[in-house]
Amino acid sequence: MRLLMLMRLRELLQEIVDADLSNEAFPFSTHRVVNAAGHKVRAMRLSFVGELGWELHIPRDACVSVYRAVMAAGAKHGVCNAGYRAIDSLSIEKGYRHWHADLRPDDTPLEAGLAFTCKLKSQIDFLGRRVLESQKAEGLRRRIVCFTIDEKVPMFGLEAIFRNGVPVGHMRRSDYGFTIDKQIGYGYIRHPEGGVVSPEFVRSGEFSVERMGEVYRATAHLKSPFDPQNKRVKGIYPTPQEQLHTARV
Repeated sequence: MRLLMLMRLRELLQEIVDADLSNEAFPFSTHRVVNAAGHKVRAMRLSFVGELGWELHIPRDACVSVYRAVMAAGAKHGVCNAGYRAIDSLSIEKGYRHWHADLRPDDTPLEAGLAFTCKLKSQIDFLGRRVLESQKAEGLRRRIVCFTIDEKVPMFGLEAIFRNGVPVGHMRRSDYGFTIDKQIGYGYIRHPEGGVVSPEFVRSGEFSVERMGEVYRATAHLKSPFDPQNKRVKGIYPTPQEQLHTARV
């Protein structure tokens, strides 16, 4: 398997793949078998980092050939290998959830900001539907929130979160966002008096995060501050002028 994600990926892959990779012909969250560098592979249009991306599932005997073809075609675009620390940083910047940290068995989809994954607007029954409907009607008693910290201090999760000086939760995960040039963390917060944690509760508070006895001012976000309109995974990128401020290096 090869995971490919970058701004000019469509242009790169089109050199070695015999299929039309346009948004119309190959929409996000679809897959198909294509020929890549003379080998049949399954291409999946997805992204784990918030960029235009495809995942290639390649027969074992063809892996080296397809990899070399991708690297050769990508040389002029500056393509290079990247590891999981890069994925961790880019994914937290985009707001993608990680199982075991952002998501645990005791978190509900509504609390985790993943209501779109549940068919609550349909008549389809599913495990836990009545609980979610009740939770939606009554309001959330806790919810996940994105925090950015302007000061350049490393954080790794478990840092205490304060709202107006009162502890309301702790970070589940934290990493540095190199595009927005800030430390980013995700944590679930509760109302200190047991009330509903509404969007207004989040917007109206002054937040801070404690790390090793030091308290740092934090900005709360209900959505990821990076590409909140989710354009880049669709291949919609800023103009060259806008890229001076927003493009990833």
